[in-house]
Amino acid sequence: MSSFLVIYGTGEGQTAKIAERVATVLSERGHEASALNVHDQLESFTLEEYDSVVVGASIHVGKHQGEVRDFVTDNQDALSEMPTAFFQVSLSSANEEKREEAAGYVESFLTETEWHPDRIGQFGGALRFSEYGFLKRLMMKRIANDLLTEERKPTGDLEFTDWDAVDAFAADVAAFVEDRLGVVPDTTEDPAA
Repeated sequence: MSSFLVIYGTGEGQTAKIAERVATVLSERGHEASALNVHDQLESFTLEEYDSVVVGASIHVGKHQGEVRDFVTDNQDALSEMPTAFFQVSLSSANEEKREEAAGYVESFLTETEWHPDRIGQFGGALRFSEYGFLKRLMMKRIANDLLTEERKPTGDLEFTDWDAVDAFAADVAAFVEDRLGVVPDTTEDPAA
């Protein structure tokens, strides 16, 4: 099978959680998959040992992590030679009225980095009120009020990630890579058996 790198930037941990889930789905399909925080990559890091790369980033104050942008820009040549995917995590993706805004963040990132991934996913993030200081908690509760119905006002941490959509994205990426690299397992019965 194929080897996948799922490299991500995260602010509060939800993108890491999604990256781990993507790696798990890829592994369950028989691939070798590793999730790596872009912040933890070694100086000697290279993409040569991977067949495919999935990059994940979250949106904070309208921007993706600079380290993710730098990773994509610095590895432009290698990424253009292999199957790739990008996923974005944002609260805008969780709000039907703001999905166009979320798509704009993706478009800006791809334009800025001049990268053309084969697959793109957008997922809702999370609000970790228990980890915020007073001012950030107040600001994030105001944002949450725009996302939530009256019955679901924030009383604790909230997760907006659609895990079925994450699983479907990972399966789609795997199927695309299997087809592109010709590693689709043969599921037909051997007539001689």
